[in-house]
Amino acid sequence: MKINENTLLEGQQVVLVPYNAEHVPRYHEWMKSPDLQQLTASEPLNLEQEYEMQQSWREDDDKCTFIILDKQRWADGSVEEEQCMVGDVNIFLTDPTDPSLAELEVMVAEPGHRGKGIGKEVTRMMMSYGVTKLGVKQFEVKIGLDNKVSIAMFKKLHFQEVSVSKVFKEVTLEMRVDECVRARLLDDTADMKERDYGQTCRNRQELVTK
Repeated sequence: MKINENTLLEGQQVVLVPYNAEHVPRYHEWMKSPDLQQLTASEPLNLEQEYEMQQSWREDDDKCTFIILDKQRWADGSVEEEQCMVGDVNIFLTDPTDPSLAELEVMVAEPGHRGKGIGKEVTRMMMSYGVTKLGVKQFEVKIGLDNKVSIAMFKKLHFQEVSVSKVFKEVTLEMRVDECVRARLLDDTADMKERDYGQTCRNRQELVTK
Protein backbone atom coordinates (compact mmCIF):
# COMPACT_ATOMS: atom_id res chain seq x y z
CA MET A 1 0.00 0.00 0.00
CA LYS A 2 1.53 3.30 -1.09
CA ILE A 3 -0.16 5.43 1.56
CA ASN A 4 2.55 4.58 4.12
CA GLU A 5 5.58 4.46 1.79
CA ASN A 6 7.16 7.47 3.52
CA THR A 7 5.50 7.16 6.94
CA LEU A 8 7.31 6.49 10.22
CA LEU A 9 5.35 5.88 13.41
CA GLU A 10 7.24 6.42 16.65
CA GLY A 11 6.14 4.73 19.87
CA GLN A 12 7.71 4.25 23.28
CA GLN A 13 9.79 1.14 22.52
CA VAL A 14 9.47 0.82 18.77
CA VAL A 15 9.55 2.62 15.47
CA LEU A 16 7.36 1.40 12.61
CA VAL A 17 8.75 1.97 9.11
CA PRO A 18 7.64 0.95 5.59
CA TYR A 19 8.67 -2.51 4.42
CA ASN A 20 11.45 -1.80 1.90
CA ALA A 21 13.74 -3.99 -0.20
CA GLU A 22 16.59 -3.50 2.28
CA HIS A 23 14.54 -5.35 4.92
CA VAL A 24 13.95 -8.45 2.80
CA PRO A 25 17.13 -10.47 3.63
CA ARG A 26 16.50 -10.28 7.40
CA TYR A 27 12.81 -11.02 6.92
CA HIS A 28 13.72 -13.98 4.73
CA GLU A 29 15.96 -15.37 7.48
CA TRP A 30 13.11 -15.07 9.99
CA MET A 31 10.71 -16.95 7.77
CA LYS A 32 13.03 -19.95 7.52
CA SER A 33 11.95 -20.74 11.08
CA PRO A 34 9.39 -23.57 11.20
CA ASP A 35 7.94 -22.02 14.37
CA LEU A 36 7.32 -18.66 12.68
CA GLN A 37 5.93 -20.40 9.60
CA GLN A 38 3.47 -22.19 11.83
CA LEU A 39 2.57 -19.10 13.88
CA THR A 40 1.97 -17.02 10.75
CA ALA A 41 0.47 -19.81 8.62
CA SER A 42 3.11 -19.04 5.98
CA GLU A 43 4.77 -21.16 3.33
CA PRO A 44 8.57 -20.88 2.95
CA LEU A 45 9.70 -18.71 0.03
CA ASN A 46 13.07 -18.38 -1.64
CA LEU A 47 14.81 -15.00 -1.54
CA GLU A 48 13.65 -13.98 -5.02
CA GLN A 49 10.04 -14.76 -4.10
CA GLU A 50 10.46 -12.77 -0.90
CA TYR A 51 11.53 -9.70 -2.91
CA GLU A 52 8.51 -10.17 -5.17
CA MET A 53 6.26 -10.39 -2.13
CA GLN A 54 7.71 -7.19 -0.67
CA GLN A 55 7.04 -5.35 -3.93
CA SER A 56 3.52 -6.75 -4.08
CA TRP A 57 2.77 -5.59 -0.55
CA ARG A 58 4.08 -2.12 -1.45
CA GLU A 59 1.92 -1.86 -4.57
CA ASP A 60 -1.31 -3.61 -3.54
CA ASP A 61 -4.14 -1.39 -2.33
CA ASP A 62 -5.39 -3.96 0.18
CA LYS A 63 -2.20 -4.47 2.24
CA CYS A 64 -0.51 -2.08 4.66
CA THR A 65 2.76 -3.27 6.17
CA PHE A 66 5.24 -1.78 8.63
CA ILE A 67 8.52 -3.26 9.85
CA ILE A 68 9.00 -3.06 13.63
CA LEU A 69 12.34 -1.59 14.72
CA ASP A 70 13.91 -1.43 18.17
CA LYS A 71 13.70 2.33 18.78
CA GLN A 72 16.74 2.66 21.05
CA ARG A 73 18.94 0.65 18.72
CA TRP A 74 17.71 2.45 15.59
CA ALA A 75 18.43 5.86 17.15
CA ASP A 76 22.12 4.92 16.93
CA GLY A 77 22.88 6.05 13.39
CA SER A 78 25.90 3.75 13.18
CA VAL A 79 23.65 0.66 13.26
CA GLU A 80 22.21 -0.55 9.96
CA GLU A 81 18.44 -0.44 9.89
CA GLU A 82 18.24 -4.14 9.04
CA GLN A 83 20.00 -4.91 12.34
CA CYS A 84 17.27 -3.06 14.26
CA MET A 85 14.40 -5.19 12.90
CA VAL A 86 12.36 -7.15 15.44
CA GLY A 87 9.19 -8.04 13.52
CA ASP A 88 6.39 -6.76 11.32
CA VAL A 89 2.75 -5.71 11.49
CA ASN A 90 0.14 -5.85 8.73
CA ILE A 91 -3.36 -4.73 7.93
CA PHE A 92 -5.15 -6.64 5.17
CA LEU A 93 -8.38 -5.24 3.74
CA THR A 94 -9.99 -8.62 3.21
CA ASP A 95 -13.42 -7.68 1.81
CA PRO A 96 -13.42 -5.74 -1.52
CA THR A 97 -17.02 -4.71 -0.85
CA ASP A 98 -16.24 -3.37 2.64
CA PRO A 99 -12.91 -1.51 2.98
CA SER A 100 -13.69 -0.77 6.63
CA LEU A 101 -13.06 -4.44 7.55
CA ALA A 102 -9.43 -5.30 8.24
CA GLU A 103 -7.49 -8.37 9.30
CA LEU A 104 -4.60 -7.56 11.62
CA GLU A 105 -1.35 -9.54 11.93
CA VAL A 106 1.52 -8.87 14.32
CA MET A 107 4.79 -10.81 14.44
CA VAL A 108 7.58 -10.22 16.95
CA ALA A 109 10.18 -12.41 15.27
CA GLU A 110 13.18 -11.79 17.53
CA PRO A 111 12.87 -13.98 20.66
CA GLY A 112 14.78 -11.48 22.80
CA HIS A 113 12.09 -8.86 22.19
CA ARG A 114 9.14 -11.00 23.22
CA GLY A 115 7.41 -10.64 26.56
CA LYS A 116 8.25 -6.93 26.83
CA GLY A 117 4.94 -5.42 25.77
CA ILE A 118 6.07 -4.73 22.21
CA GLY A 119 3.27 -6.76 20.65
CA LYS A 120 0.66 -4.81 22.58
CA GLU A 121 2.21 -1.43 21.77
CA VAL A 122 2.53 -2.25 18.06
CA THR A 123 -1.05 -3.54 17.90
CA ARG A 124 -2.41 -0.33 19.39
CA MET A 125 -0.26 1.80 17.07
CA MET A 126 -1.37 -0.09 13.96
CA MET A 127 -5.01 -0.03 14.99
CA SER A 128 -4.82 3.72 15.58
CA TYR A 129 -3.26 4.16 12.13
CA GLY A 130 -5.90 1.92 10.57
CA VAL A 131 -8.76 3.83 12.16
CA THR A 132 -7.48 7.35 11.46
CA LYS A 133 -5.78 6.86 8.07
CA LEU A 134 -7.53 3.90 6.45
CA GLY A 135 -11.05 4.25 7.84
CA VAL A 136 -11.10 0.82 9.48
CA LYS A 137 -14.20 0.19 11.61
CA GLN A 138 -13.76 -3.49 12.40
CA PHE A 139 -10.63 -5.51 13.09
CA GLU A 140 -10.27 -9.27 13.14
CA VAL A 141 -7.34 -11.50 13.97
CA LYS A 142 -6.85 -15.19 13.22
CA ILE A 143 -4.50 -16.95 15.62
CA GLY A 144 -3.33 -20.55 15.85
CA LEU A 145 -4.92 -22.38 18.77
CA ASP A 146 -1.45 -23.20 20.14
CA ASN A 147 -0.48 -19.52 20.29
CA LYS A 148 -1.87 -18.91 23.77
CA VAL A 149 0.25 -15.79 24.34
CA SER A 150 -1.18 -13.93 21.32
CA ILE A 151 -4.74 -15.01 22.10
CA ALA A 152 -4.39 -13.70 25.65
CA MET A 153 -2.88 -10.42 24.44
CA PHE A 154 -5.71 -9.66 22.02
CA LYS A 155 -8.31 -10.54 24.62
CA LYS A 156 -6.64 -8.08 27.02
CA LEU A 157 -7.02 -5.50 24.25
CA HIS A 158 -10.79 -6.18 24.31
CA PHE A 159 -11.01 -8.39 21.21
CA GLN A 160 -13.89 -10.85 21.41
CA GLU A 161 -13.70 -14.47 20.32
CA VAL A 162 -16.19 -15.13 17.50
CA SER A 163 -15.27 -18.56 16.13
CA VAL A 164 -12.92 -21.53 16.39
CA SER A 165 -11.89 -23.63 13.40
CA LYS A 166 -10.89 -27.18 14.26
CA VAL A 167 -9.91 -27.75 10.63
CA PHE A 168 -7.48 -24.82 10.41
CA LYS A 169 -6.65 -25.02 14.13
CA GLU A 170 -7.21 -21.30 14.65
CA VAL A 171 -9.41 -18.92 16.57
CA THR A 172 -10.91 -15.73 15.16
CA LEU A 173 -11.31 -12.68 17.37
CA GLU A 174 -12.73 -9.32 16.41
CA MET A 175 -13.26 -5.78 17.60
CA ARG A 176 -15.78 -3.30 16.28
CA VAL A 177 -14.63 0.30 16.46
CA ASP A 178 -17.42 2.36 17.96
CA GLU A 179 -16.90 5.84 19.42
CA CYS A 180 -15.93 4.43 22.83
CA VAL A 181 -13.32 2.09 21.32
CA ARG A 182 -11.99 4.85 19.07
CA ALA A 183 -11.59 7.24 22.00
CA ARG A 184 -9.80 4.60 24.10
CA LEU A 185 -7.52 3.68 21.21
CA LEU A 186 -6.54 7.28 20.50
CA ASP A 187 -5.95 7.87 24.20
CA ASP A 188 -3.72 4.77 24.43
CA THR A 189 -1.64 6.04 21.49
CA ALA A 190 -1.65 9.74 22.39
CA ASP A 191 2.16 9.73 22.56
CA MET A 192 2.57 8.13 19.13
CA LYS A 193 4.20 10.45 16.60
CA GLU A 194 3.88 10.26 12.84
CA ARG A 195 7.00 11.44 11.02
CA ASP A 196 8.44 11.69 7.52
CA TYR A 197 10.44 8.47 7.11
CA GLY A 198 13.11 9.78 4.75
CA GLN A 199 13.76 12.90 6.78
CA THR A 200 13.85 11.03 10.09
CA CYS A 201 16.31 8.48 8.68
CA ARG A 202 18.76 11.33 8.21
CA ASN A 203 18.31 12.49 11.80
CA ARG A 204 17.81 9.31 13.82
CA GLN A 205 19.32 10.77 16.98
CA GLU A 206 16.36 13.15 17.29
CA LEU A 207 14.16 10.22 18.34
CA VAL A 208 15.90 9.95 21.71
CA THR A 209 16.82 13.59 22.24
CA LYS A 210 13.42 15.19 21.71
